[in-house]
Amino acid sequence: MIEVKNLSFKIGNKHILNTIDLIVNKGELFGILGPNGSGKTTLLKNIAGMVAIQTGEVFIDGMELQKYKTKELAKQMAVLPQLNDAPFSFTVYDAIKLGRYSHQSSLFPSWSKLDEEKVNEAITLTNIQHLKDRNVDELSGGERQLVYLARALAQEAKILLLDEPTNHLDVSHQMDLLELLKKLVVEQELTIIAIFHDLNLASLYCDRVFLLKEGSEVCTDKARNVFKHEQLSEIYDTSLETIHHPVVPKSLITFIPSYLEEIIKDDEQRPFINEHTKDWLVLQTTYPYKTLSSAIIGSGFGWSTTFATLHVDKNYLCDNPVEDMKSNLIKKGYDHTRTIGMMTAASLEDASFKEHIDEQFSLKVMVTAGVSNAVDISQASFFHSDEMKQGTINTWIFIEGMMSEAAFAQSIMTATEAKTKAMQVEEIYDKMSNTLATGTSTDSIVIAASQVGSQFEYAGTITNIGRAIGTCVFEATVESLQKYKRRIRDFR
Repeated sequence: MIEVKNLSFKIGNKHILNTIDLIVNKGELFGILGPNGSGKTTLLKNIAGMVAIQTGEVFIDGMELQKYKTKELAKQMAVLPQLNDAPFSFTVYDAIKLGRYSHQSSLFPSWSKLDEEKVNEAITLTNIQHLKDRNVDELSGGERQLVYLARALAQEAKILLLDEPTNHLDVSHQMDLLELLKKLVVEQELTIIAIFHDLNLASLYCDRVFLLKEGSEVCTDKARNVFKHEQLSEIYDTSLETIHHPVVPKSLITFIPSYLEEIIKDDEQRPFINEHTKDWLVLQTTYPYKTLSSAIIGSGFGWSTTFATLHVDKNYLCDNPVEDMKSNLIKKGYDHTRTIGMMTAASLEDASFKEHIDEQFSLKVMVTAGVSNAVDISQASFFHSDEMKQGTINTWIFIEGMMSEAAFAQSIMTATEAKTKAMQVEEIYDKMSNTLATGTSTDSIVIAASQVGSQFEYAGTITNIGRAIGTCVFEATVESLQKYKRRIRDFR
């Protein structure tokens, strides 16, 4: 365990560190973060004993740092240099052998079988067997960093101190290095203290982080508790936003560019119909909208400029509708990576459009409705199989405003309630259960927001924007259902 108590440090009359207190536990990857000039490197040097402590104390496993002899401290702690340090002209193998210096006890060092084993173990662990006969100064930055790490492992230190370990490394080498460090922490209970500039890497790999500003502690905690966008924006004096990682329970940090407000200022940004035929209904925007969708193409959160519905035959069957939709979009010349793509057996000519405009926001809604596969969800498990039948109510909602993730989710809830109410009003029945339907088995929806303009934290039915969404979706769905029923009646 490492304990820092009341540590202060100054150069001349300038205070670099101000009464720092922290504890780093055994088997922990501990990150030190903060803007340039906040005192990160000075703190690491004080912990490493690379500078004389002026005020305060540093303890390693309960013993004061200054009481350690050089070799004894080297058995406890190893320091990995930054990559901009000049490499030395040793072979990789000889460079790693230097890590065994602290284990030489006699005046004339001897090389033992144990020394040999530890060097080879370090080489194997860092997976650099293929480099051991090359000179260090011939290696790439990523390879050199692995050599430095192998030397530290050969040293058998319990603590590793790293100053910007991913500096000058490409993405692949950054990940390789941090994956290895995390493995050492988990499997060997190594204690690692590292300075990070990359907030996302710190978020992904650090057990806890220590945030500094102007030499003083801001907070120490797990990254998800420290990385709040309000706090980070203040500390780094720039606009930052935190989002959830899509795979692991970690935070990701992204920048908000200052030019954002200049991008969209006129009506040309709003969705316009690019194609409306019996086979295709396509709306496009000049700038990507943030989207949340259940579509065949573009599901989940994303950014899209094209919104397309393809009409398919009522007997359409396909093993891979995603690839089929993608293929059709490519044939039409649309970029499928920026497209929300849906299918429906409903007539696209019966699409209904509604719009709401006021001083705070505007929105546009499009609905196509076919309900031959209408379902009462409360009866679905009793009367319906897993077979996918064609029909579909597709709902598109375009909002000129900045929506939070909660507002996106609530928009879907509000729109779904409005759709269900429209089906009840139009007396759409589930043919299998002979009860009022709540939707169809293949309904799809997209919420698309410009992310510029008024900000909306919520979009439930009690909010102005929620009421506008509900009204427009209800009216558009009713109108589209009425067109559908007329068409069916006329066909008969």
